[in-house]
Amino acid sequence: MSQRLLHACYRIEDLDASLKFYTEVFDFEISRKREFPDDGFDLVYLLLPGDNFELELTYNYGEGPYEIGNGFSHLAISVDDLEEYHQKCVDSGYETTDLKGLPGHDPSYFFVTDPDGYRLEVMRDKNAS
Repeated sequence: MSQRLLHACYRIEDLDASLKFYTEVFDFEISRKREFPDDGFDLVYLLLPGDNFELELTYNYGEGPYEIGNGFSHLAISVDDLEEYHQKCVDSGYETTDLKGLPGHDPSYFFVTDPDGYRLEVMRDKNAS
């Protein structure tokens, strides 16, 4: 029986701010948008080029801010140049940690926080040369 992971959903407070973060700081592209004004919400699906896993942004009109809680931690993406992306995130003004590494290992990741408080772990692509 075939299975695959399709998407993760974030409920967001400001659609424009979230789209700016995901499309300008990273290379997410809008794969589809569904608007339901009579029901008070919009759905925007984002993809990274060459990937099939979507990030669904759900904007409920007039709702938020949302409480993320302490059970969910983050989504992770890999990049070919960790230091370049780290500097880009620092320069963007979004909350960005220092480069980190697991105990006894060189730095291989950092975290950046989107406008709604969701964290992305940005990891060095193991296949990048």
